[in-house]
Amino acid sequence: MPDLQTVDLAFDRSHLTLRLPPGVTATVIRKRPFPKLPEPVAAIHEALACPVAALPFAELAKGRRSACILICDITRPVPNRLFLRPMIELLLAGGVPRERITVLVATGLHRPNEGTELEELVGDPWVLANVRVENHFARNAADHVDLGRTHTRGVPVKLDRRFVEADLKIATGLVEPHFMAGWSGGRKVVAPGIAHEDTIRTFHSARFMEDPLAVQCNLERNPLHEEQLEIVRMLGEVYALNTVLDEDRDLVHVTFGEIVESHLAAVAFVRDGTAIPVPRRFKTVVTSAAGYPLDRTYYQTIKGMVTPMDVLEPGGTLIVASACSEGMGSPEFRDAQARLVALGPDAFLRTLTEKTLADVDEWQTEMQLKPMRLGKIQLYTTGLLPEERRLTGVEIVESLDEAVARSIARSGDPAVAVIPEGPYVVPFYAAGGHG
Repeated sequence: MPDLQTVDLAFDRSHLTLRLPPGVTATVIRKRPFPKLPEPVAAIHEALACPVAALPFAELAKGRRSACILICDITRPVPNRLFLRPMIELLLAGGVPRERITVLVATGLHRPNEGTELEELVGDPWVLANVRVENHFARNAADHVDLGRTHTRGVPVKLDRRFVEADLKIATGLVEPHFMAGWSGGRKVVAPGIAHEDTIRTFHSARFMEDPLAVQCNLERNPLHEEQLEIVRMLGEVYALNTVLDEDRDLVHVTFGEIVESHLAAVAFVRDGTAIPVPRRFKTVVTSAAGYPLDRTYYQTIKGMVTPMDVLEPGGTLIVASACSEGMGSPEFRDAQARLVALGPDAFLRTLTEKTLADVDEWQTEMQLKPMRLGKIQLYTTGLLPEERRLTGVEIVESLDEAVARSIARSGDPAVAVIPEGPYVVPFYAAGGHG
């Protein structure tokens, strides 16, 4: 490929310009272009009217006593503003009482989204004015129904009562690569999205985290995916609306229908455009944490470190740009990072392997160990305090451009891979692949 002088990386609410030194050969790895939907709202209405393995939404709504719609929390750029009102209007038209329609934010173990943040998340004042919009709280035991354990791996299944007891259950979300579950969206919005902490902490234990099949873009024998499927089947009738976005965060695909089948249909659409074959590995890889809202914390930034591992040459340098505008993340994650720094990677991992329940948010620290085993990890950020920078356990760089130049000088290889959209794109090594 020809030399490139600059590449823009997703960073905070805008971008960060990487200036490459002369003589560098840059391979820029992006999603394959998706055709934009000329009328996104019309596409949503069409998906609701022509579902996958289900009756049309208007038919599903008739005669229901109550409905619960799950939405992802603020860490995902899901276009809730486009589909919540059409769905709620169809529920009302079908006779569902307004006061028995709940929009439930699937926070998992993340903090609640409230105030102006909730307004941003929902994106439509009409929705907030007409139905209840509430947060899931994974630590409130009384809010959950105990459904027993999964048969295969004995995962405790405790889910938010508001969803379990709703007459019509609907999950909504974004289908994108996920570094453990294969793909986000669909069944993942239910578990861990509205699960009790016992369920979530079991998913985050080392027996799942260290399984070689619990990786991005893989559903085949992925233990996390298999458990999620069993959990949603415990609920009986569940539906999902799945969205796919392009690099501009515009809606390019939407499916609605039975939760498993509609999710698989969305995965089939997005897979080839997101999992990108690359014909070589690189000693210098530059990526982002996908920009806002994902790069608000160092906790979420780790996803950007894990996703490009397959194209990093062992012993190479992975440089991640992330704003971290809200700092580290939860206090529990900060504690896990402190233990990593104090103990070192090997000793830290040994503390995890015998646990049935992971400590809250330590799983993300465990995921950081994977790229650390492979090469040198560097972070460019504008949002961490000095002590927080120490707790990352990686090398902090003050200039992205200089870090790239130093990596090239160390390796003697002028070829650089650049992934502007971070973990939303999954590069994988394939001889003869085209980046």
